[in-house]
Amino acid sequence: MNGISKTLNDMTLVERSSLLDTVANALEATAEEAEDAGDARFVANSICIANTIRGLSGELAPRDLRAAELLLEQGIMLVHQFSNRTKPGGEVH
Repeated sequence: MNGISKTLNDMTLVERSSLLDTVANALEATAEEAEDAGDARFVANSICIANTIRGLSGELAPRDLRAAELLLEQGIMLVHQFSNRTKPGGEVH
């Protein structure tokens, strides 16, 4: 990434919507992989966060920015945890 990172407060509406959509898409894609791996709990958690993020993306009021930041952090961490988890045979996924 080049440049300085922005907070949600510094982003335009289009930038915020794009970020929220990107994280929700990543969560949904990861949920599909988790479903294939038989991890129902991870699927449920990922889909719940993705749907909540999508619910916020329509009309994100200034008072909702902190909640959106927390959801984005949780969503990114879930995707990160899934991509770095260990498979049953000890192999990194």
